[in-house]
Amino acid sequence: MALSPAFGSLIPSAKPQALATNYIDFTNDTGNDFAQQYLPEIYEAEVERYGNRTLNGFLRMVGAEMPMTSDQVVWSEQNRLHISYDKCIIGAAAIPTIIIEDAAGAIAAGQKHAIRKNALIVVFDPISGKEQKAIVSDIGVFGDTVEAHPFDTPEWDAALVGPLLKVFVFGSEFAKGTEGMKGAVDSSFKQCSNSPIIIKDKYEVNGSDAAQIGWVEVATEDGTSGFLWYLKAESETRLRFEDYLEMTMIESEPAAVGSSAAGVAIGEANQFTKGTDGLFYAVAKRGHVNADGVGNSLTNFDNILKGLDSEGAIEENMLFLDRNTNLEFDDMLAGLNGGNEGAGSAYGLFDNDKDMALNLGFSGFRRGSYDFYKTDWKYLNDASTRGGNSGNLNDRDGIDGILIPAGTSTVYDQILGTNIRRPFLHVRYRASQTEDRKMKSWITGSVGGAQTSDLDAMEVHFLSERCLCVQGANNFVLFKNS
Repeated sequence: MALSPAFGSLIPSAKPQALATNYIDFTNDTGNDFAQQYLPEIYEAEVERYGNRTLNGFLRMVGAEMPMTSDQVVWSEQNRLHISYDKCIIGAAAIPTIIIEDAAGAIAAGQKHAIRKNALIVVFDPISGKEQKAIVSDIGVFGDTVEAHPFDTPEWDAALVGPLLKVFVFGSEFAKGTEGMKGAVDSSFKQCSNSPIIIKDKYEVNGSDAAQIGWVEVATEDGTSGFLWYLKAESETRLRFEDYLEMTMIESEPAAVGSSAAGVAIGEANQFTKGTDGLFYAVAKRGHVNADGVGNSLTNFDNILKGLDSEGAIEENMLFLDRNTNLEFDDMLAGLNGGNEGAGSAYGLFDNDKDMALNLGFSGFRRGSYDFYKTDWKYLNDASTRGGNSGNLNDRDGIDGILIPAGTSTVYDQILGTNIRRPFLHVRYRASQTEDRKMKSWITGSVGGAQTSDLDAMEVHFLSERCLCVQGANNFVLFKNS
């Protein structure tokens, strides 16, 4: 027949359309059709060959959703309490001057370091471990140098001349009857912000198709089922949109000035793509990125702990991993288990005996002073997203997983004007007393109960306006391919 699938298999369309690729034809090479005596047995229910296909739920598990009324959410994060600088330089052993630089390599224009006269400092090379202690005798005119003199020798150790050094203050020393410390150190903070973006989608079915009956019974991921074929398609559009809401918060990044995306018009005049800070982008910019194969080596994992020690040291953390990395963690932990050396395995609190179903995985563990709870992240395993080649376990997708601190952080909310406690990861959506844009849906057209226009179709619209807040990103770790 002319309407037989062109490539030998049915290809469903995104919306009901009478195409050659989605026409069910029971004619085959043997000439069987509806005119024959024995009709084919047809299963009414749709086979769920991919199981539950939805991907959302990650942000519901680790964060919260809160309303906002402005075009931007701004919050402040505390800086470190103690005074320290990286990448400092000693010009020569006999010269007491130390050039103070910040982690970026130089004191920003118009700013000065916070080290004051009479301060006691430690100067050391993070690579070699060589160090000297000194007292600051004077501050440079431009505020980017100090004059410091070592306690142990007349001049600086030659091993400290040349390398990039770390300098931190551990106290001060004054003589009897002297005046107090000159100058004061103001508390500084880091201001962060993000802007929401508008996300839209639409489902459409014309009036003639909506009136047609006799479609195959289907089931959807939200638990509904029935013979209403156009509700099946609408339900899938809604589920897809809900996935997009979460995926947008995870994958988005702002459009850089001068980028190609920044020149794409998305509305009226002067309305161009702006983007928003997604989870991966925020952690890559303000957090930690590890590409050392963290799950296959205890040494590599311990390096993560050292990084956590230097940050907020949040005791409980969650690991959301792809299949490869999760199995690597299981293998690493199994190799440390005492029962692995003899016959059988001894994972968990009780030995696995021959009559028990052997559990070869771990849901959590403790290392040092930290507790970790790990789980598969479906988003990183799904073949239609970051799962890559679903048939190849060695196929890498760029992101292996992420470490997210549990609990809440205290920040200063610029809108409320007060300190508040918020989950480290949460979504802000636009809402007011008259307009809630968390998840809007409405029907237009002249079909399905709607009578808003003369369009002979039913259009179901979806809209949301939201952004993600990643507070304390310095406590997050993004695992990338080694």
